[in-house]
Amino acid sequence: MNIVLINLLPHREAKRKKRREAFYAGVVLSLVAGLILLGLGYTVLSEMISAQQSRNNFLTAQIAKLDVQIKDIATLRQQIESLRARQQAVENLQSDRNLSVYLFDDLTQDTPPGVQLTSIKQEGQSVLIQGTALSQERVADLLRNLADSKGWLEKPELIEIHSVTQHVGKDNTQTESAFQLRATLKRAAAPADGASGAARTGNSNPAG
Repeated sequence: MNIVLINLLPHREAKRKKRREAFYAGVVLSLVAGLILLGLGYTVLSEMISAQQSRNNFLTAQIAKLDVQIKDIATLRQQIESLRARQQAVENLQSDRNLSVYLFDDLTQDTPPGVQLTSIKQEGQSVLIQGTALSQERVADLLRNLADSKGWLEKPELIEIHSVTQHVGKDNTQTESAFQLRATLKRAAAPADGASGAARTGNSNPAG
């Protein structure tokens, strides 16, 4: 009987070698594929970051332009307010130029007979008036005329009134009422009738 001996060690070794080579090849392919995917992901992410950065830069530039425009608008508003203030000042000066004429004209129209004005003093919008009257009733008439007037004076207020003795002629004396009152001057707008007190009608005598 003949016995045949077969050596299987080289064949098994060859299979193990092939499996190792296949494993290493798979690892290498996996690494290559991973690197390729990583590169693609990095490229896409970089492009997205670049695009977002471009948008951010655009928005930053637009915001800077808006800031400049806002500053320009604020400057224009300040200039407009300054021009309005100057215009108002010019209008006030033009109005005040003839104000004294209107004021004296109103007082002439509103002062009843028997009342003499001795002093008129303006302090801002307040007008201080001093004078004498033949009686307290005449002073009351003056206050009533000023209160009902549509001219440049309003809100009259009696501050003081007292009796004084005036010499009439050589030996005669006369008792009169010395008074002091205050009224408010209309400076924001013209009188209700749009003209001075000279346009009003009434029976009254000039002051003095």
